[in-house]
Amino acid sequence: MKPALQLRQSQQLTLTPQLQQAIRLLQLSTLEINQEVEYLLGENPMLEREDDDSEPAYTAGDTPSSGPSSESANTAEEPGQQRPEEEWAGDEWNESSFSSAGASEDEEEEPHGEMVANSPSLREHLIWQLNMSQLAEKDKKIIGLLIDALDENGYLAQPLQEIAELLPEQLEISLDDLETALAQLQNLGVPGVGARDLSECLALQVKALPANTPGRTLALLITTQHLGLLAAHDFVKLKKALHCDDDALRTAQALIVQLNPKPGSEFGQRVADYVVPDVIVERHQGNWRARLNTEAMPRLRINQIYAGILQQRGEKSAQQLSSQLQEARWFIKNLQQRFDTILRVSQAIVERQRHFLEHGEIAMRPLVLREIAEQLELHESTISRVTTQKFMLTPRGIFELKYFFGSGVSTDAGGTCSATAIRELIKQFVSQEDTLHPLSDNRMSEILAQQGILVARRTVAKYREALHILPANLRKSI
Repeated sequence: MKPALQLRQSQQLTLTPQLQQAIRLLQLSTLEINQEVEYLLGENPMLEREDDDSEPAYTAGDTPSSGPSSESANTAEEPGQQRPEEEWAGDEWNESSFSSAGASEDEEEEPHGEMVANSPSLREHLIWQLNMSQLAEKDKKIIGLLIDALDENGYLAQPLQEIAELLPEQLEISLDDLETALAQLQNLGVPGVGARDLSECLALQVKALPANTPGRTLALLITTQHLGLLAAHDFVKLKKALHCDDDALRTAQALIVQLNPKPGSEFGQRVADYVVPDVIVERHQGNWRARLNTEAMPRLRINQIYAGILQQRGEKSAQQLSSQLQEARWFIKNLQQRFDTILRVSQAIVERQRHFLEHGEIAMRPLVLREIAEQLELHESTISRVTTQKFMLTPRGIFELKYFFGSGVSTDAGGTCSATAIRELIKQFVSQEDTLHPLSDNRMSEILAQQGILVARRTVAKYREALHILPANLRKSI
C-alpha cells in the first residue's frame, strides 16, 4: 500500500483558555479563590481592587435566581470554536469592573473574632513541668527520653525493655532506672500520660482523684481488672465480680465515663478555621431566597491607568500589556460567571429543600445532581463542581451544597424518603428509647415500616454506624 495524503472533515471539541480558566475557577473553594485573586493581583498590573466609593457594575441582586436568560445563554467564544458541554450562566459583562457591595480591604483586615494563641504541645508542657521539678539532672534526662517516646495521645507504646536495649551502654541506664523515670513521668501533673494501655491510663486518672470521691474505689477495680466487662456492658457479671449493687456500679460507671482516654489530645490544639459561606438563605415575604455573600466576593476591576497607557502606545511596544489586559478581562468575566452559577444552583436547591429549611432534617427530600442540571440546563459535571466546597448559610446552620443531595428510599405510598430524613428518625428513636431496653436495628426497621418507610435491617445498621451510634447491647444501661 502506497502512503498517501487524505483530507477529512470532522468536528472536535476544543476548550479555549478562557473556558478552561472558567471551569477551574468554578471548582475552587472560597479560600482558594482568594488565594488566586491575591496571586493575580501581584502578577498582573491590569487588575486592581475596587474602591468602596466606586459604582459597582455587578451585584448579587442583578442575577436571576432561576432559569437562564437569553443573554446568559450566550458565552463569549473564540471564532470557529464549538461550544462544549460545560455551560455557563451570567449577565452581560462589563469589562471595566466586577464587584459587589462587599467588604473593603480595610474591613478584611479587621479580625472577625478574638485571636487565641495556640496551646503548647504535650511535649512542651511536660518539659516545662520537668524543668520546674526538683529532680536530679540524671533523672530529668531519663524522663526526657521517655517524653520523646510518647505518642500524640500521651501513651508510651514502646516497651521499656526495648527502650533500654536501644540506649548506648555508656549512658549506664538500666531497666530499673526507666521504670522509676516512668513513675515520675506519670506524676508530672497530667494524669494518664505515660500509660502503656487504656486500662493503666484510666487507672492513673482515678488514682489522681481525691480519696473521698464517690465510687473511686470501685472505679479503680473496674479500670484495673474488669474494663472489658464494662466495655461490653455486661453488668450482671460485673456486679457479681465486684459484689456491688446497681447504685454503686452506676456511680463508678459515671466516674469512669468522665475520664479522658486520650489525655495527650488536649494539648497542641489549633484554632479552628471558620467557614465563610458563599450563599446566604433568608425568608422574604413567605418565600425562601438565596443571595450571594458579599464578604466572599472579591471586588476587582481593570486598572484604568495602565489601560490608558496601553491605548497611547503602539501595538508592538505594548504587546505584554495587551496580553495582561486580555487575561484580566477573562479573569473578571469568569469570576462573575462563577458567582452567577453558584447563585442559580443554590436557589434551585433552596426551592427543592424548602421543607428542610422549615422543619429540619426530617423533612429533607431526595435530590440528585441531574434534577438541578436539567432545570438550569447545565451539565451534571458543572453542578458537581458548584456544590463541592461551596457553603450555604441557613437558619439551621452552615451546610456544604452537597449536603442537600442524597438518595431516597421507597415508601408504601409510592413516594420516596431521603436517607438524611431516615438518619434523623433513627437519631430520634435512640434519643427517646428506654436505656434499659434499647431498640435493636431490627426493631427500628419495624418502626420505620409502620410509618410507611421500607428499610431493611442492614440499612438501618449502616445509617446507625454512620451516625456513630453504638449497637443496642452497648447502649444498654444499668
